[in-house]
Amino acid sequence: MANNKTKIVLDSDVVIHFMKGDCFTILFDIFPEYQYLILDVVYAELTRNPQTKTFIDNISKFMTSKIQIIKFKPNGSMMKEYALLLKTLGKGESACMIYCYKNHDVLGSSNLKDIKEYCESHDITYLTTLDFLYYAYIRKKMTKQECDSFIQQVIAKGSVLPIVDISKYSCSVII
Repeated sequence: MANNKTKIVLDSDVVIHFMKGDCFTILFDIFPEYQYLILDVVYAELTRNPQTKTFIDNISKFMTSKIQIIKFKPNGSMMKEYALLLKTLGKGESACMIYCYKNHDVLGSSNLKDIKEYCESHDITYLTTLDFLYYAYIRKKMTKQECDSFIQQVIAKGSVLPIVDISKYSCSVII
C-alpha cells in the first residue's frame, strides 16, 4: 500500500455499530486525514452474513481511497504475540491490536473489556464507537440529534452502547 497516512484499523464491533446506525459511509468522513483498514480476519468475521458481505464489498470497491481490506500477515515476534492473544481473545481483535502495535496505527474497537489493558500497556491509540460519534459531532459531520438517534437505533438493533448525551461526552482520545 503506497498510502503513507496513519491507518485506523477497524474491528468488527465498530463496523457493525455504524452499519446498524445507517452511518457506515459517514464513518470514513469523520477522520479524512486517516486511511481506514479492515484486516482480512475481521472481514471474514463480518461477512458470514451474505448481506453484510455485499454491503462491505460495494463500499470498499467504491471508496478505495478511504477504506481497504488487507491481508493480516504477522511474522516473527508478532506471530508469537498473536498466538498469545488468541488464547484469550478472538482472531479479529487480536489481529487488529498486533497490526496497530507493529505499525503504530489507531485501533477502532468498542470491546474495551478485551482491548483496553493491552492497548494501554502497548501504547496503542484506540477509538470506540462513542469516540467516533463524538468526533463526528464536534467536526460537524453529525448533529446531536443524529448522534442520539444513532445510539438509539444501534441499541434497538441488538447492540450494546451506553446512552450518552454526545454534547457532554468526555472523549479521552485526542486525535
